[in-house]
Amino acid sequence: MNWPMSLRGAKSDDMKAAILASIAVIALPLNLMSGNRPVNRSFTTRSETIARHGMACTSQPLATQVALDILKQGGTAVDAAIAANATIGLMEPPSCGVGGDLFAIVWDAESQKLYGLNASGRAPYTLSLDYFTKKKIKKMPATGPLPVTVPGCVDGWFELHGKFGKLPMKTLLAPAIQYAREGFPVSEVIANSWPGPTSPLAKYPNFKETYLPNGHALKKGEVFQNPNLANTLEKVANDGRDAFYKGDIARTIAAYMKKEGGFLTEKDLADHHSEWVAPLSTNYRGYDVWELPPNGQGITVLEMLNILESYDVKRMGFGSAEYMHLFIETKKLAFEDRAKFYGDPAFSQIPVQQIISKEFAAQRRKLIRDNHAALAFQPGDPKLHGDTIYMTVADDHGNMVSLIQSNYRGMGSGMTPDGLGFVLQDRGEGFNVTDAAHPNAIAPHKRPFHTIIPAFITKDGKPFISFGVMGGDMQPQGHVQVIVNLIDFGMNLQEAGDAPRIYHMGSSEPSGQKMTDGGQVYLENGFPEESVRELLHYGHKIGSTSTPQFGGYQAIRCDAEHKVYYGASESRKDGQAAGY
Repeated sequence: MNWPMSLRGAKSDDMKAAILASIAVIALPLNLMSGNRPVNRSFTTRSETIARHGMACTSQPLATQVALDILKQGGTAVDAAIAANATIGLMEPPSCGVGGDLFAIVWDAESQKLYGLNASGRAPYTLSLDYFTKKKIKKMPATGPLPVTVPGCVDGWFELHGKFGKLPMKTLLAPAIQYAREGFPVSEVIANSWPGPTSPLAKYPNFKETYLPNGHALKKGEVFQNPNLANTLEKVANDGRDAFYKGDIARTIAAYMKKEGGFLTEKDLADHHSEWVAPLSTNYRGYDVWELPPNGQGITVLEMLNILESYDVKRMGFGSAEYMHLFIETKKLAFEDRAKFYGDPAFSQIPVQQIISKEFAAQRRKLIRDNHAALAFQPGDPKLHGDTIYMTVADDHGNMVSLIQSNYRGMGSGMTPDGLGFVLQDRGEGFNVTDAAHPNAIAPHKRPFHTIIPAFITKDGKPFISFGVMGGDMQPQGHVQVIVNLIDFGMNLQEAGDAPRIYHMGSSEPSGQKMTDGGQVYLENGFPEESVRELLHYGHKIGSTSTPQFGGYQAIRCDAEHKVYYGASESRKDGQAAGY
């Protein structure tokens, strides 16, 4: 069923009842819902994966197996993550690839410390706000040459490998190269999101030849080969990161972009570098939750948790209207702050420490009304002083990596450089192109606002959980829901990801779009019908459950007492959690 209207606009009680029935699921007896598993949940779930020596959780089973193979060869968690990421870039092109960006949080067992990597690319030197003003362009387009920024993924691999890797890069990229040459069967979820010949992306040179080899979108089980990508990865494996940013690959990218009216040049690629950053945290009920600083949206999670912390969420209970309303309003508040303040910290002062403070959360919390949905919130006043893939891997030495990588909007810009086998990202779509004073206003060599965020949780200074949730604006919403499921509602690692999710859409955006109507709430099947009715009564607009924006989750938990890892990969993706 597809309901573009809100339930408040439904014309009859019968219509409302029908829509409610499509959203809610009737709780089945325990033995029907979960077999003999000793759980008491109103949603379908399964057991966690448990292993002693290593764990890999990705959204593609073949990539998970690649990661395990690397671990068994003596590779580190980072080695395995790089190998799996390269493989997924081939196997999930509607989600990620070497034309996109990468972020990671690494727990280093030797130093007992967390490290953060921002491997996101920058805008071209020759593209500025003046171009958009003169052309009267009010919003960055989603495809084509304009939104292309420097792809940061490959440099991110080499930064991670240089600090935490062990096996040669040739070994790490070999599985992806082999799969690219021999082909692999396309999995179900990826087949469903593969663009076809009528896609807007198909009009760009080389796209059809690369991704529609038989003239149609790849189907489930159909074998896909990408020999051009194999050649690209082979050059990187043999000649290092400079082969991508300063060699033939860079020259090919620059020539293609010039031919297509783009701005990305060899200098943009040659000057690119990743940045090691200190992860930021807040303490939520005794657990330290870690995210990366802007230009990403990770601190949105920390602000939301700070707001929620003063409420007795456990008493409210999972799926209660009281909790769901509180979550939605908290999200609205934090996203208004996101829209006003986030950008590239190299270009403007961002009040990060103020935004993630408990004091700021107390100010924002006062605006939430217990039984009324706000149509709009104003951003706070923190005073200054002075599609996507996620994966996580843990190794036998206690190292863990939380890694996320993306082209943005599925297959990115559609720009497919000659003979390279990948598309370039459209991450520049996130820039504000109308307000020069905004922290996220486009400027030469500037990083855009980013949605992809890895996460990590520590307890008493020790690693606890490495996890992430894919999916644009769903990511911080998903992070918070997973954390609350684990800490407040007592779910295990697998249940916390399988539980039905709330997705609120419509908050103001760093690109300039404003929210004035309260936005739309989307609910997955599994929430009680009475809770949905109460949300309607509060004034929330409930949309269809057919949206694919509920994300995808993987996680690893370190059990120090028993010296084992727990892994989880949810059913919204094709993924697999596996260990040895």
